[in-house]
Amino acid sequence: MTDDGAEPIVYRVPMRSHDDAVPRGLAVERALTVGVCGMGGRLDRAPRSLAAALAAVDARYGERAAGRLERFAAVPEGAFVWTRDEDGLFWLGCLVGPWRYDDDPAAAEADLVHVRDCRWRGRPVDASAVPPGVTATFARGGRNGQRIHAAGTGNLSALLWQRLRGS
Repeated sequence: MTDDGAEPIVYRVPMRSHDDAVPRGLAVERALTVGVCGMGGRLDRAPRSLAAALAAVDARYGERAAGRLERFAAVPEGAFVWTRDEDGLFWLGCLVGPWRYDDDPAAAEADLVHVRDCRWRGRPVDASAVPPGVTATFARGGRNGQRIHAAGTGNLSALLWQRLRGS
């Protein structure tokens, strides 16, 4: 639990591009390698601010995409995030930085350009230890990040984070 008694915040982040030409799993591989969590939405020029990014994403991809970016940028630092790699393995991370636009060509190739620094555990979490709320949320499918509201998921994620510290 957090200091105020609330469960820690937890998100599902599939990091799968809405561009079907991007190989499935490429963004997750990049995220785990370089220590970020994020979403797609390539832009012609790197925006200088979140406001500029939101306007550019809205103009190019529409209001819904801009809304997803705004919600992603607003997730508090310290929130836990879960993703799955191409082998179906679950990875637990913790957001440790604010939104930024990654203009590295490899980020564009993976369509993982709207990112936040993320500390990922050094190995996947054993499937038997993944909180049920996480597996249920991923089982529903989809490419968008979303908050996991299932009771106990935040506390179980925090417990795993502590147990896996140093891995």
